[in-house]
Amino acid sequence: MIRKRVQLAALAGSLGLLLGALAFQYIGGMAPCALCIWQRWPHLVALLGAGALVLPGPYFALIGAAGAATSGAIGVYHTGVERAWWDGPSSCSAGGNLSGMSAQELLDQIMAAPVVRCDEVPWEMLGLSMASWNAVLSFGIAALWLASLRLR
Repeated sequence: MIRKRVQLAALAGSLGLLLGALAFQYIGGMAPCALCIWQRWPHLVALLGAGALVLPGPYFALIGAAGAATSGAIGVYHTGVERAWWDGPSSCSAGGNLSGMSAQELLDQIMAAPVVRCDEVPWEMLGLSMASWNAVLSFGIAALWLASLRLR
């Protein structure tokens, strides 16, 4: 019984992070960058962990843990991009080598660029950005999934 409660908490965590992200986007008007979107997909995979509630074996819990941990890892990467610890994808970050580009090539690159940049922090709480919070919470959710495997 306690195992199922821990698994339900992990499911609720992933669902809560997804719903929170959608609320920031659709209610708060905060458009996501590409890395923000990348962090959402693994939580959808983590929701497959619901199979652990009805099917025996560790497989669904491991899928839930892997999904949450993957989102956490992307969150760490995104945090590093935001804090300029490393470069992000050229498709959503500032910078890049512009030398040797014609005016038309530069214009094409600008027009193809997404509206929201990955290397800017649009919101933070207690000194942590959304990407950082996603990383912390996602790793916690992954830990819940793994802890559920040890419970009877």
